[in-house]
Amino acid sequence: MPDYNLHQHSLFSDGKAETLDYVEKAIRLGFSLLGFSEHSPLPFNTSFSLKKERVQDYINEIDVLKHRFADKLEIFRSLEMDYIPALSEDFSYWADRCKTDYLIGSVHLVSSGTGSPLWFIDGPSPDIYDEGLIDFFGGDIKKALKAYFHQTNQMIETQRFDIIGHFDKIKMHNAGRYFVDEDLWYRKLIDETLELVKSKNLIVEINTRGLYKNRSPKLFPDDYALQRVKEMEIPIVISSDAHHPDELNGLFGFSVSYLKQIGFSKMMKYSNSQWDETNLS
Repeated sequence: MPDYNLHQHSLFSDGKAETLDYVEKAIRLGFSLLGFSEHSPLPFNTSFSLKKERVQDYINEIDVLKHRFADKLEIFRSLEMDYIPALSEDFSYWADRCKTDYLIGSVHLVSSGTGSPLWFIDGPSPDIYDEGLIDFFGGDIKKALKAYFHQTNQMIETQRFDIIGHFDKIKMHNAGRYFVDEDLWYRKLIDETLELVKSKNLIVEINTRGLYKNRSPKLFPDDYALQRVKEMEIPIVISSDAHHPDELNGLFGFSVSYLKQIGFSKMMKYSNSQWDETNLS
């Protein structure tokens, strides 16, 4: 089971506990590494993003923890960058100001292409997903997914980051209602995105949160997308996307066993300011 997690959120964004609580839990779990990845600031109010006025507090607090627990745990400061064309800052802007060790790139809010409305594809309730699909895309799931993957591809092509977060999470609230994994048009969108991921040498996050929170019967990515990641020999990292310390290693054991069955044997690990391959165990 991995002894590290590089994707979690504290009270600095939409997590449910202080950073110290995560550190103490990680030590009890025998972790060697822990990376905080608060949602990046956005130019409008949200319930989940790091506030601009708290950026320096975030820097200071993680620096204190790095020093205080240096003999027990290697601690990193990251951001999960939200990419929204023409709205979000360039990733380098907040990476520089937050003095990050690495970056996760994700899409949670999809531009409808009709102005300011944004389609929120995440969260615990499918109602917002369904309402946005109807209001912004006229209920056309192909049009909506093309917008999501086009935005994801734009992010990959224009921004610099290390890990692509839960890149097929668009399927979570779909729950098999509007499209299925076997749809050829959907698979084409997956293939196009993974070709870009491969070309930019990005790491694909295997995100366990949807599964352990009972919001999805699958990992992100899974099924066809995960098989393609394996076939294309794209590097992976397992993350729990924890919003509470008790979620730090959520379904890590299951994920390792499952990935081994598919044929994975390695994953990526960040330490001493560099990425290295380690055994999947």
